Amino acid sequence: MAALVWFVVGIALWHFTVFVPDRFWGGIVGAFLGAVAGAMVTGAAYQIATGDSIGTTGIITVLAAVPGTLLRLAVVYRIGAQADIAAGIER
Repeated sequence: MAALVWFVVGIALWHFTVFVPDRFWGGIVGAFLGAVAGAMVTGAAYQIATGDSIGTTGIITVLAAVPGTLLRLAVVYRIGAQADIAAGIER
């Protein structure tokens, strides 16, 4: 159940990418994959660190996925922005 929570948190935060310019590596699909991957990694890391089972959920389960989602979105955005600059694409 916790994995579902992390996945949904990643999707929920991904929806806010419509408010920034589309410079994500891989476009909106790259942003989606980055958000979900970041949420799953930090959520799982938290769950393993605390020793909770995968079925244990709570508000902390939600909050554990937020930093990974934001960090991975920032990384995917940065990679895409640098690729655009290297290719000479101006938006």
